[in-house]
Amino acid sequence: MSTVYDVPADVLINHVAEELKKNDNVSAPKWSNLVKTGVHKERKPENRDWWFIRSASLLRRVYIDGPVGVKSLRTFYGGKKDRGVNPEKFRQGSGAIVRGALHQLEDAGFVQKIDAGRIVTPEGKSFLDKASNELIKDIPELEKY
Repeated sequence: MSTVYDVPADVLINHVAEELKKNDNVSAPKWSNLVKTGVHKERKPENRDWWFIRSASLLRRVYIDGPVGVKSLRTFYGGKKDRGVNPEKFRQGSGAIVRGALHQLEDAGFVQKIDAGRIVTPEGKSFLDKASNELIKDIPELEKY
C-alpha cells in the first residue's frame, strides 16, 4: 500500500482537491473570490478552485508535519513581500484562510485538534492513503516501488 510520501505532491493535491469538492463539509466561503492568500501577494488567485487546492495542501501538510499549529502553516504558505526600493521581507500567509480550511477539514473528520496542534485522524489518513494508492497505479515510473 502506498502512502502520501510515494506520490508527487502536485498530483496528489489536485486529486484530493477534486475529492474535497464532492464533500459537503468543505466549501469555499463567500469572500474567497475577493481575497489574496497573503500580504506578500499582489493579486488574488487566478484559479477559481484555489480554496479546495489549499485545503488539500493543508491536509497533506498536516499529515506530513503533524502535530502542527496555525503559525507554522502560515509560515509555510508565506513569501517575500516586494517593498519597492527597500529590501524584500518575509511575510506569513493568511491566517484566516488556514484556520477556515482547518475548521472545515475538522468538520469533515479528516483533522482533529489536540494540545500540541492539529493532527490527521485515522479517517483522514485512510482518505489520503487511498488517494495515493489510486494515483500510484496511474504513474508507470513509480510502479516499481
